[in-house]
This record gives sequence, C-alpha cells and structure tokens, in this order.
Amino acid sequence: MTLTGFYLPFASRLDPEASARMQALVRALLCHPLPGVTDLVPGYVNLYVEFDAEQTSEGRVRRWVEQHLERLPEAASGRCVEIPVRYDGPDLAWVAGATGLSAEEVVRLHSRPLYWVFATGFTPGFPFLGPLPEALRLPRRSTPRPQVPAHAVAIAGDQTGIYPLPSPGGWHLLGTALVQVYDPHRSEPFYLQAGDRVRFVPAWGPTPPLPEPLELLPPEPLYPVLRVEEPGLLDLVVDGGRRLAGHLGLAAGGPLDARSARLANALVGNPPGTPLLEFTLKGPVLRALAPAVVAFAGYGMRPLRNGEPLPAGQSFALGRGDVLRFQSLAQGARGYLALAGGLESRRFYGSASADVRGRVGRPLRAGDVLGVASPRAVRPGFAHALPELAPAVVRLLPGPQHTPEALEALTSAPYTLTAGDRMGLRLEGPRVPGGELISEATPLGAIQITPQGQPLVLLHDRGRMGGYAKPALVHPADLFRLGQLRPGEEVRFVAFT
Repeated sequence: MTLTGFYLPFASRLDPEASARMQALVRALLCHPLPGVTDLVPGYVNLYVEFDAEQTSEGRVRRWVEQHLERLPEAASGRCVEIPVRYDGPDLAWVAGATGLSAEEVVRLHSRPLYWVFATGFTPGFPFLGPLPEALRLPRRSTPRPQVPAHAVAIAGDQTGIYPLPSPGGWHLLGTALVQVYDPHRSEPFYLQAGDRVRFVPAWGPTPPLPEPLELLPPEPLYPVLRVEEPGLLDLVVDGGRRLAGHLGLAAGGPLDARSARLANALVGNPPGTPLLEFTLKGPVLRALAPAVVAFAGYGMRPLRNGEPLPAGQSFALGRGDVLRFQSLAQGARGYLALAGGLESRRFYGSASADVRGRVGRPLRAGDVLGVASPRAVRPGFAHALPELAPAVVRLLPGPQHTPEALEALTSAPYTLTAGDRMGLRLEGPRVPGGELISEATPLGAIQITPQGQPLVLLHDRGRMGGYAKPALVHPADLFRLGQLRPGEEVRFVAFT
C-alpha cells in the first residue's frame, strides 16, 4: 500500500457556507466510495483526499471528486447544540491579560457566538469551531503542553474547540465542558458533527468521567490459542488500519512497520491486513493453549520457544504448553507475531487496530486469552530473510507547505530521536523554518514543524488535523525505517529525486 493524496480548496478563510458545501461533498463521496480511496479529511478551508497509489491513480480520483461536485446536493443544516462550560481553565487569567479584558469579559465574549463546527479531527470527536470573536484571537502557545486534560475548552487563533481526551495541545485553556463529546461505548460516539452549530453556556458542575477503553478482544474466544503470562512494553492488535474515518478524527492505525507485518502474515498464509500483534522494544511471554502455527517478523527482539532461539522471518509450530518469549536485541524497535488464521477481534469503525489514545482497544495484559479467528492447518517452516537495518536514511518528498529553505535545513545534518510513540516522532537537530496555518488534515509521514523549529514526524495514530507547517513528507517506502527507530538514534533525511 502506497498512501498519497491531495488537498481540494474550498475557501481561503473560515466560511460556514463553503464548509457546508465541503461537508455535503464528503457525505456524497462516502455514499459512493471509489476503490482505492482510503480517507477523506475535511479541514477549515480544504478537503484532503487520501488514496492508495497501488490501487488507483490521482487522475481517476480527481475525476470521481469532480463528478460529485457537479451534482452536489443542497447542504443539509446541522443541529443547534448548547454545551455547558465551567470556566475555570488555567489560561483564563493569562488570556484576559493578553487581550486587555477582564476574565468576566473573556467568558462573556467566548460564550456569546453561535459557532459553526467546521470539522472534527485531531483526536476522535475534537470539534473545530469558529469563527472566534476578534478580541479573543491569540497565537497558539509557543510550547505545546505535553498533556491537556480531557474535556478542556480552548482557543487559538480564529478557532475554539473541546479536547475530548487527554492529549498534547498548544491551545489556551479557558474551561471544562460538562458533557462528553466523545465516548466509543455510545451507539453514536460523537456528540457533535461537522455542520452543527454550538453555543457555550457558562455553568457549574462535576467534570465528566473519562470514557473507559472499548474492549475489542473477545473475553472468551471461540478458539483459544495463547494466554498472556507477562505483557511486554506495548503489545497491540493491529490490522490494515481504520479507513474512511478521518472525518471523525479517528486514528488510521495499522502497523508502524507495514513491511514486517505483511511478511509475518504471509508466512502463515494470511492475507495482508489480517489482525496480528505488534510488539515494541520488549515482547510478552505467551503460553500455547492449543497447537498453533505462528510467524514472527521484525526487529528489536527475537522469539524463543521454550528457551530455544528461533530466527525472525520464519513460521514455526507451537505445541500445547509451549512457552514463547522474546529476547530483546540492540537494533530495531518493533516486531510482529501472526497466527495462522488471524487473531480473533471485534472491529470499531471497520478495524481491529487498537487506538490507545482514542480509548479503542488496549495493550495486552497478564491473563488475556487470544484466539484464532479461522482455524486451519498450515505447514510451518516457511522463511524469508529480513534485510539488515542500515543506518536510517529517509527520503523526503515535498510537503503541502514546501519551501527550499525548509528542505535545505532538514537535509543539512542528522536528527536525533528524542521521544516518540505511535502518534509521531520528536526529532532534535537543525532548526527548520515553519509557522502556523489554518488547521488542515495531516497526511501520514508529514513532517510538521513545531514553533521551536524542530520537526515532528506524524505516524499512524497522529491527530488527523493540525495547524503547523508541513514542509516535507516521508517517502512511503521509508516509513518502516522510522517505525524501527529507538530514542537516541539518528536519522538523516535526503531529498528524493
């Protein structure tokens, strides 16, 4: 799969009429999907159309979009929704000082308009609302908070919104919403939809609870095969990813090293995208409850069956009572374990992939029993050599806000991985020119530039919208290299020609 895409402009500024037309197009396209189109992510002023270049072409996708634009139905009107807010945010006094207003005037101005929901994104159900009264418009924080509490009501630039879940964020926090705008357990998980109109109402009351993670693993699998004796550092079920759900803010998900995941599945005869396990740095201890054929592919560890090492990139049999461990290695970060017949799992919006930040699925824990979805006889012993992990050299393509100056900075010297997770990798190295922009969709592999000029590579569980410049994109064929980086390791970017 080679994901790429393009932006379709609808306006140059926040315009509810243009947004309504964009949302009407999204609904029409979702009703008549084109094979190969993997996502549609509307922003404030443009629509990002993502597709798999191995299945379709940009020309065909653009013709499909244009055909629906020509016969676009009249935009449907959304609901009017009141959101009670406890105005007690940690930035309320600072916003008052920065705008020359009193705290009471800030609350009055913020709660007066009827806001338009331009999009939902960043995290599941995060509503991007606007326009904000001019007197309250302030730049984002120069240093984003590493963790914004759930239900926080915030402002930045011309926009306001609600953080449904704990997440990083660079907006100014004015208060706390007293309703859950996202809960994956509800029949309709999303309290607000694009096109709705929202008014904030000052109120007092308790903070809503954080939604419990939605269980995707069945409590009693039909065909139990493995029991988790000890969990690893981060053991997750992943599949091909969650498609056509970006307009809701849901993470795309899927394996960070798709090449290794595809190989593990192939070695046991599973189709690409069959649910399997992704391990990070340290694997679990698993006991076989029934005979099974499994395969491991990836880096950072190697499998041990009853203490005997097995090579990565090979399928092998487990007998009842066998214990499978994973010995940590010095190079690489992620490995994949596939069961012949695939892991049994429920789906959420079409995917078994766990989204830890989105409260969908969870890491494995001791006592979990894993089942096979479709038991079948498979001969073990198939093998495929894994290539060595050379020093990470990653090719770059021009991004939506490409500039020669940014590309020159990105390719001028190596960067060091200082922190990272499935959302993205924070790199330290030469400063890169960037800047703020009207929030828009974030493509997979986009290099987003923080206000300090440091690059952040956006990966599979990234927020689906962002408001910082993206001068470059990682070449799709090199994404697996970033999924295998460890903190402290270096990566060098080169321009793809």
